[in-house]
Amino acid sequence: MMARGTVPAETMEFTHDPTGIRGRRAISRHERQHLLAELRQELVACRLCPRLVEWRERVAAAKVRRFRDEEYWGRPVPAFGSVDAALLVVGLAPAAHGANRTGRMFTGDSSGDWLFRALHRYGWADRPSSVGRRDGLALEGCFITAAVRCPPPQNKPTRAEIENCRRYLMRELALLRSLHVVVVLGRIAFAAFCDAWTGIGNSFEGREAALFRHGAQYPLSGGVTLLSSYHPSRQNTQTGRLTRAMFHRVFSRARRLLRET
Repeated sequence: MMARGTVPAETMEFTHDPTGIRGRRAISRHERQHLLAELRQELVACRLCPRLVEWRERVAAAKVRRFRDEEYWGRPVPAFGSVDAALLVVGLAPAAHGANRTGRMFTGDSSGDWLFRALHRYGWADRPSSVGRRDGLALEGCFITAAVRCPPPQNKPTRAEIENCRRYLMRELALLRSLHVVVVLGRIAFAAFCDAWTGIGNSFEGREAALFRHGAQYPLSGGVTLLSSYHPSRQNTQTGRLTRAMFHRVFSRARRLLRET
């Protein structure tokens, strides 16, 4: 069921469409799945950012003791989830020994433990943990992506690296035509999403005045709602800046918003 005031994406007109996707008046689910698979292949082969390429490959070769017997992914990490997702989750970047090791977003690290427990509690994941890309975990109505697709040194991507990755986020947004709620995790993810959203011709009234803060809620064009949360990084969770209750309240609100559509 569509949110009040939402215009079906298949009939939307876009004034600026650098992806070449969003401006198409009709595109089937099968074709969107195919384009998403093509995007995944292109992304996994990306070498646009020399600093990130060097770091991800060095980490994958050196490993850490507790994972020394595992084969690291060591490539850009693609998004995953349903092309028909009503919920989009946008993170910062793969963790060096998390998704850079497992090859799946938010998989194999403490941030993922927090995220998947919340997604499971509110009905978007079939289990509360994610340990590897072949662990059988399934998402329902959810799509998970990130602002940057390779692990940055010290978790600090440069502006140029974020801009290089924006092309992938923009194309994903152009293909996700059932979105109603977006949850961004952290300040960088907030800015990256907003730039990608408006970059494909969507509107965000008051974008210049919109500030990242935990628990913020903003209306976007097409009946989509943007929610923001602190990132569930160890720096935030171990210091108490982000508690489990705070994090779950964001996803509880997301579920409530979807029930209202």
